[in-house]
Amino acid sequence: QVQLVESGGGLVQAGGSLRLSCAASGRTFSSYAMGWFRQAPGKEREFVAAISWSGGSTDYADSVKGRFTISRNNAKNTVYLQMNSLKPEDTAVYYCAADQLLYRVVAGTVGSWGQGTQVTVSS
Repeated sequence: QVQLVESGGGLVQAGGSLRLSCAASGRTFSSYAMGWFRQAPGKEREFVAAISWSGGSTDYADSVKGRFTISRNNAKNTVYLQMNSLKPEDTAVYYCAADQLLYRVVAGTVGSWGQGTQVTVSS
């Protein structure tokens, strides 16, 4: 019901920062919860962060807590992932996700996925 397009990925040195954006279009509305997942080479997809429709509730994986910040701008139907103090182990394809229910975003059982954007962190 919603199309998601990520941007902002790229190559960065360890310790650097990147800001990912995910723009939603189609049947989108502010009540959508949104989040980020990632999949590194040879590993399973893992949850990174999620945010409620109001922005009042967030959830983070322990591996990124304190380094990554998820936020949203409902006027632009866009969610952001600010990634600081990047490590080589953060290298992965990052996927945006959206669903009407926050718990489905956290669980990865979402109705919509983006195409993914590559983040590469060099040592």
